[in-house]
Amino acid sequence: MNNTTHSVKLSEIVRKWYVIDAADKPLGRVATEVAKLLKGKHKPTYSTHLDCGDYVIVVNSDKIILTGNKLKQKVYRQHSGFIGGMRETPYTIMMEKCSDRAFLLAVRGMLPKNSLGRAMITKLKIFKGPEHTQSAQKPEIWNY
Repeated sequence: MNNTTHSVKLSEIVRKWYVIDAADKPLGRVATEVAKLLKGKHKPTYSTHLDCGDYVIVVNSDKIILTGNKLKQKVYRQHSGFIGGMRETPYTIMMEKCSDRAFLLAVRGMLPKNSLGRAMITKLKIFKGPEHTQSAQKPEIWNY
């Protein structure tokens, strides 16, 4: 009896396309589900050192909600590295101007902080409205 653990190879990874509708759902709940799909943790062949995740299309990113007082209190911060180089953007302005970027930052924070995470985030496609341009890939609807 052979008790060796099978390690998945890069050539054995099968990638699918999934669509997630983010309308009227909390930002964190949708972002964690997307991060799980991008990492591939929903597959039995999940491996931490390989990018075995799937492609994810998120539609209606402008209709995503925040619970509690986060809409008034949440702030995105950037720093240029120079003295006085801190820029703060409230979440309300971020959602008006670029709701897709707000969602991207939420998902990126849940992925690994290395070259593997940078490869995973490229498989995420975000659209503000209900339409997307990835219909040629025949994506499946992901319900959670």
